Amino acid sequence: MRWGILGGTFDPIHLAHLRCAQEILEKYGLDRIVFIPSAAPPLKLGPGIISYEHRERMVRFAIERNPDFAFSDVENRREGRSYTVDTIGYFRETFGKELEIYFIMGQDAFEDIQRWKSWRRLLTLCHFIIMTRPGWRKGSLRKALPSDDAKRFTYDRKARAYRGSSGKLISFTGVTLLDIESTDIRERVKSGRSIRYLVPDAVREYIERHNLYKR
Repeated sequence: MRWGILGGTFDPIHLAHLRCAQEILEKYGLDRIVFIPSAAPPLKLGPGIISYEHRERMVRFAIERNPDFAFSDVENRREGRSYTVDTIGYFRETFGKELEIYFIMGQDAFEDIQRWKSWRRLLTLCHFIIMTRPGWRKGSLRKALPSDDAKRFTYDRKARAYRGSSGKLISFTGVTLLDIESTDIRERVKSGRSIRYLVPDAVREYIERHNLYKR
C-alpha cells in the first residue's frame, strides 16, 4: 500500500487542497490520499480556528465522492497537541511494513520544519512530497535543513528525489497553482462576498447553513 498523508487545519478545506491531492495521487501512483485535520495544531493555536467538528464535516463533504480520498480523525482521538511525528508513528504501528507513507506538505511549511517536534526522526519515518512554489530551485533542501542534515541526503536520479541515509525520500514537485487561501475565504464570508468556485458546493452550503466565519 502506498498512501499519501495530507494534514492541515482545513479551515476551511478548498479546491486547491483537492486539486493538489489529486495530482500527487496520480503522479506518484498512490493508492489513496488520507486527509487529516489537525485537532490542536501547535503552530496555529488561537481563538480564530473553528471547532474540529465543523472542520471534520467540511472535509468529509469535500472528499465523499472521490473513492481515492479517505479521512482520518486520528489527531482528534489523541489527547494533547497534534504532532505529525505522532500521527506518522500511529500509521506505521497500525499498518506495519505493508504501508509506504508519503507525507505531503507545502514548500513554506517544509522550510519551517525545524520548528516541528522531533523533525529529524520524522524525516526517517516516511517519504516527503514537497509542493513547490514557482521558481523553485534545488537549493531548497539546504535552505530548510541545517548543513549537516542536508548532507545526509543525496540526489537519486532514478527516483528524482533526495534519498536520506534511512532510505526515505524527499521529493520536490510542481502542482497546478490555484491562488486560493483559507484566510481569504474566511474574509470573504465575513464581508458577505461569495466563495462559490473556491470551495466545493457542499462545503459552501455547510458554511452558509451554520453561519461559519461570520464573526
